[in-house]
Amino acid sequence: MEEKIIKTEYSEVMQKSYIDYAMSVIIARALPDARDGLKPVQRRVLYDMHELGIRYDRPYRKSARIVGDTMGKYHPHGDSSIYEALVVMTQEFKKGLPLIDGHGNFGNIEGDGAAAMRYTEARLERITQEAFLADLDKDVVDFIPNFDETEKEPAVLPVKFPNLLVNGSEGIAVGMATSIPPHNLGEVAEAVKAYMLDENITTESLMHYVKGPDFPTGGIVTNKDELLEIYKTGSGKIKVRGKVDIEKGKAGRINVVISEIPYPMIGANISKFLMDVAALSETKKTQDIVDISNQSSKEGIRIVIELKKDADVDNFINMLYKKTRLEDTFGVNMLAIADGRPEVMGLKQIIRHNVEFQFQSATRKYTNLLARERERKEIQEGLIKACNVIDLVIEILRGSKDRGMAKACLVEGKTDGIRFRSRESKVMAAQLQFTDKQANAILEMRLYKLIGLELQALIHEHEETMANIYRYEDILDRRDSMAQVIINELDQIKRSYAVPRKTKIENIAEAVYVEKKVEEMEVVFLMDRFGYAKTIDQAAYERNKEAADTENKYAFSCKNTGRVCIFTNTGQLHTIKVTDIPHGRFRDKGVPIDNISNFNGEKEFVVAAASQTSLNLYRMIFVTKLAMMKIVDGGEFDVAKRTVAATKLMEEDEVVSVTILNGQSQIILQSAEGYFLKFDVEEIPEKKKNAIGVRGMKLTGKDYVEQVYYTGIGLAEGVLYKEKTLDFNKLKTAKRDGRGTRVRI
Repeated sequence: MEEKIIKTEYSEVMQKSYIDYAMSVIIARALPDARDGLKPVQRRVLYDMHELGIRYDRPYRKSARIVGDTMGKYHPHGDSSIYEALVVMTQEFKKGLPLIDGHGNFGNIEGDGAAAMRYTEARLERITQEAFLADLDKDVVDFIPNFDETEKEPAVLPVKFPNLLVNGSEGIAVGMATSIPPHNLGEVAEAVKAYMLDENITTESLMHYVKGPDFPTGGIVTNKDELLEIYKTGSGKIKVRGKVDIEKGKAGRINVVISEIPYPMIGANISKFLMDVAALSETKKTQDIVDISNQSSKEGIRIVIELKKDADVDNFINMLYKKTRLEDTFGVNMLAIADGRPEVMGLKQIIRHNVEFQFQSATRKYTNLLARERERKEIQEGLIKACNVIDLVIEILRGSKDRGMAKACLVEGKTDGIRFRSRESKVMAAQLQFTDKQANAILEMRLYKLIGLELQALIHEHEETMANIYRYEDILDRRDSMAQVIINELDQIKRSYAVPRKTKIENIAEAVYVEKKVEEMEVVFLMDRFGYAKTIDQAAYERNKEAADTENKYAFSCKNTGRVCIFTNTGQLHTIKVTDIPHGRFRDKGVPIDNISNFNGEKEFVVAAASQTSLNLYRMIFVTKLAMMKIVDGGEFDVAKRTVAATKLMEEDEVVSVTILNGQSQIILQSAEGYFLKFDVEEIPEKKKNAIGVRGMKLTGKDYVEQVYYTGIGLAEGVLYKEKTLDFNKLKTAKRDGRGTRVRI
């Protein structure tokens, strides 16, 4: 076979391949269908359970069996994603209407995961069987080949209500994501009915029925006035906060009880909330907290925060709203697959797509039912007619040599070869004109059908069939009749499964938290060589001054209302509020400095620390590993941001020393290879913080600046170098940018 090489641009191949991959993820995995509100994996799990007969009125089956069967037949993407989809469909704290009835440990609202699939069992919920899968045998939806074309699966399930709204959906595709909140089934049903009665209804009118999201966790939506725009456009932010009650505690104390949480808090965020509340107390943001306890159980959420007797409860609750996730935002982006492509839809568009799907499904359903009833009518009329001439039929059967001869007589009136008792019978037989289906039914009819009561039942059955035919023709011919049928089914679903709304929809002003003014006082910042920081009282420092200076890398005074500035080897300046640093006793351990700052990957991360107030009064000397240096006015570091660039660095360079200029007369640079260069501080130029600076010392090979020393009033006159004392006075004073003197001791 001749080889055929196609030359093309590599970028074009990559672009096409990536687009194909992206569309596969968008359409076939991550986004729900607007018609049934299900992602492909969810649809396949439900259909597989239906096929396996794991229905609501039958015993539970192992989840592993369901997952394995689904993966082998319909969803070849790994068992973990299938089991995760199954688990989510059982969790009543995530879904407004769970679709699967789980038996065993399927996780909880606090973020604990489900047990392994080999330990749990599941079966379909009753509503899933009745409203999602009941009409699959009536040819209401298209069936498509599975991944290896050995099975058929439904392209969409014939859901009888807008499941996309009721259960919501979350998913991340390629370049897009969907986030649809759950809603109340009863409200959605009423909105669908209103749309069917008036397709020109506005979103504002629909929201008389759908008040807003109805989260399974309850809570309070606080921006009611913004919901209309969100439901018109299909995107926006819904502010939701938890429900807080106040109870009397022991010894006259006050208990703040959280009984409902914001929907985004479910999972590990409950633990984070408890940690955040504890942190408020540890960092002295509030001193009202006596105890925190999580008393949540299967009955519901109950988080109790015990406060002091004289606590300002309203201000404390507002602090929880501002400083923790007790008030959170749910980002709405109602993106789903509509007509084969992703589309962001508002409330009315989602309802419209579902209603159109309902009419399409109903049309196919009643067309199929009408065809079945007409077939039954044909057979019933043939049997009734045969019963009226039963003697003749029996005579034909007894006189025929085989089934084909008897059938030919019944259908076409052929009497050749058939023995009749009389000529009249033969003439009557020649006039019979049964249809092919009627003839088959007559030939298969049992004798007990000739009993009088059975004949009456057949006539009654025929009357019911005629009534059904009339009803189905009316439904198919008149849109109003079909709409009424859909509305009746919605009413039945609402009566059986709707529950009262859990989430309140209100307009609430933003929480205002007034921080108690901290009495300004002088404290001492301490940080040891391991990076643990704390502040202590000035008096405590004076009592332990020698130990504090020996055990800590940094020890300096600052105001408790001020900030601490920390310079790192990467040239970053991190500012930390002193109030964020734990204040305690001298022997307290403190907290890691990177827990209360924005440190990110800095090794040897602290090269200098000072109070921001001090920096405003002085200038700073910067020295880097490659001997670049400069003097910067400390006022340039009076910034509000938590992290800024303190200096500009060359490639592969890093800061070695940052020092406050306060009386130093000379600077000594020590290189790793033992060269010392001493020169006057006056030779260092003043630059802006975003400048690289000037070279202070000539370095050769892989040599670099290792240490920086200063001389002046009150400063050490020597240093211990290679276990011997080096006297700075014996070093010759040179000029900046020299090689220096190599010291051999």
